Amino acid sequence: MKRYVEWYPIIVMLAIDFAFAISNILLKKIIMDGMNHLVFITYRQSISTIFLAPIAFFLERNTRPKLTPQILCYLFLSAIVGASLTQYLFLLGIQYTSATFACAFVNMVPVTTFLMALPFGLETINIKDRSGRAKVIGTLICLGGALLLTFYKGIPLIHFSDQQTESQSMEEHISSSKRKERWIFGSLILFAGTLLWSSWFLLQSNIGKKYPCQYSSTVIMTFFSAIQSAILTFSINRRLSIWIPKEMIDMLSVIYTGLIGSGLCYVGMSWCVKKRGPVFTAAFSPLVQVMAAMLDVPFLHEQLNLGSVMGSVIVIVGLYFLLWGKTKEIQKVPQETAEKKDKELTFQVHESNDESRIP
Repeated sequence: MKRYVEWYPIIVMLAIDFAFAISNILLKKIIMDGMNHLVFITYRQSISTIFLAPIAFFLERNTRPKLTPQILCYLFLSAIVGASLTQYLFLLGIQYTSATFACAFVNMVPVTTFLMALPFGLETINIKDRSGRAKVIGTLICLGGALLLTFYKGIPLIHFSDQQTESQSMEEHISSSKRKERWIFGSLILFAGTLLWSSWFLLQSNIGKKYPCQYSSTVIMTFFSAIQSAILTFSINRRLSIWIPKEMIDMLSVIYTGLIGSGLCYVGMSWCVKKRGPVFTAAFSPLVQVMAAMLDVPFLHEQLNLGSVMGSVIVIVGLYFLLWGKTKEIQKVPQETAEKKDKELTFQVHESNDESRIP
């Protein structure tokens, strides 16, 4: 039974990535319909708060610690770093570049999180140990697969009708001509969003120790994020018409991303950060693009290329190395603790024997 429990964080993260893949597909539709980014974030976080508030109240009412000003400041900062500003930067980055290019920066989150965790002591590297080498190799392989997914297309593996292929090539030509002038600006925005998203994993690791209630902390975070996004929206654009969705599918997309994307997924990620650490949780980020591609082909008739398949396989291999290293590292902790206790007990026995021999 204990071996099955060790798989729970992996199963939870796979479910979260699948939910995020569906959110990304819905996000493409929202961007195409021209919905205001900040309005979308405000709706999304408000729905998440309303959905999770009663769950947090009943499930954690007996275990919830006292809210201190320090914890509130941490959660307010978490809302800015992990919800409001990060989501806005990625939405803006997609608008200035492309969804595929934006996914490349999301795929770099495990690498940036791993590197940022080292100075804070949240992660350690022991090159002499197999688990340490596996973590480094897995991180580099994930990065290589992410870059291959983005910059190498290869031959198409699925052929659609001529009319559909022609319309797709026209859209790519138009979008590429428009992206030339704003590509550098969009890249800087996405890089800033990647740093913030990695910082959220590290910040969440600290919050989990001080306030170990995933539902309550997520409710407070999404509540702060909704207020922050609403204030920023009214400060930029005060027209009430931007708050009205153009199509019913847009509102349904907002409800789904609010309930699942900003609700249950953030709860699950907070729990995984608490159980396995920030790097373990961030390591699953590249799988979002893999799963999104699997859904894009049958439902949105997106073209599947050889580069996408090769990159996906490399990402999965790198993820396996990283998870193997983390698992071996976790398994070594109780063994080292037991060995330390045995040595202390042996030392105490020797001391007592020596004392008994003293006349």
